[in-house]
Amino acid sequence: MPFELPDLPYAYDALEPYISSQTMHLHHDKHHQAYVTNLNNLIEGTDLEGKSLEDIVVTCWQDPAKEGIFNNAGQHWNHTLFWRIMKKGGGGAPGGELRRRIDDAFGSFESFKEKFKEAAVTVFGSGWGWLAVDGDELKVLKTPNGVNPIVHGMVPILGIDVWEHAYYLDYQNRRPEYVAAFLNHLVDWEVVEEELEKALA
Repeated sequence: MPFELPDLPYAYDALEPYISSQTMHLHHDKHHQAYVTNLNNLIEGTDLEGKSLEDIVVTCWQDPAKEGIFNNAGQHWNHTLFWRIMKKGGGGAPGGELRRRIDDAFGSFESFKEKFKEAAVTVFGSGWGWLAVDGDELKVLKTPNGVNPIVHGMVPILGIDVWEHAYYLDYQNRRPEYVAAFLNHLVDWEVVEEELEKALA
């Protein structure tokens, strides 16, 4: 069964004024759809057809002959998480097990936010900033282009897209402002906690 573009879990204008409806239409309907379409076309009739997205990402990682498949599969996975971990009226701070683990790993939630911002802002060119589960620990990292932490044996539970198409219409070159808005006003920490629970199960 071909991969499909997931619907947004909210209206296109739900994240305004931090992410505009125009950006969401372009990002979701054009960019993400292109990754899905390209991926389906590239794997059609191959031994990858019918495999899970995670299997495709891991299988194609560092195989030069499958670079196009990896890039589109990685971006499909990354964006699918990205849409889910945002909501209208998000931000604030997490609670429960997620907060406890953040405090253990980074000293405090504020310290985590600084490390996450630094990772996302300092991606050279296009890429992603992540909070991921590595064994029993939380780690902040950044990856280039469409690379996903699952290729390094980690499970991402929070990711921010810092490709220019994610923010340029709204923030121009002010990536730090976009990352701050994401953390302070958009992250759905309840969903991130659910992702943590799945990763640890």
